[in-house]
Amino acid sequence: MTVHRPGLPEDLPPGEVLWARWALLAAVKATTEQEETPSVHRVGHWIDEAGLHWDDCGCTWWIMSRMGEGRFVLYGEDESSGVKWHEPPIDMLAGGPDWLPYEELRDRLEGYELGCVYWYENGAWSRAPYPDSLEDDGLDCGMSDFVDRASLLRELKLHFDDTTAGPSADSFLADAEAYGLDARLLLEHVRTHRDGDPVDPPAVARALDRAGITAQAVRR
Repeated sequence: MTVHRPGLPEDLPPGEVLWARWALLAAVKATTEQEETPSVHRVGHWIDEAGLHWDDCGCTWWIMSRMGEGRFVLYGEDESSGVKWHEPPIDMLAGGPDWLPYEELRDRLEGYELGCVYWYENGAWSRAPYPDSLEDDGLDCGMSDFVDRASLLRELKLHFDDTTAGPSADSFLADAEAYGLDARLLLEHVRTHRDGDPVDPPAVARALDRAGITAQAVRR
């Protein structure tokens, strides 16, 4: 799936799907040590009380938060974004609904930290209007690995034991997207992290519980 430059709302999968994909990757990477690290010092993908995070501690950072039933906000910045430097200035919050986290977003704007804002409601993504002269808002470089399911699968496969019989990474991802993931089964197949850190089952379980993408979470 193509992500335009600048991004279009229709480039993004439904909010529930984007959340589930991101949450599964964050969960299989979760460790207690990382949970105890302040967000400002964390790197990679994770979930906390603010929502889902992706931060490479350099070129890109993103946050996706639940804002109520069927509502999400996605915001962040990739170095490719030209929004905050555009002249005349672009109002990234123009047309935003009243439930956006305006205090957080305006604080980011004042610090020149924000590259774009997208919001999801009634089954559709929206954003502020952009002028034709804007070349990029960073959505492609920031979110393409979640938009392109095949790309995400390549990353997920690095975290699953494919030497034993059982569900594939594709199956786990499909279950997550359907909010019917079997947490116990997933924990049986998650393998050592690429950096050599052992799997941390309690941390993975906590991340899954916070994300709400398991069958158990749906039944509660």
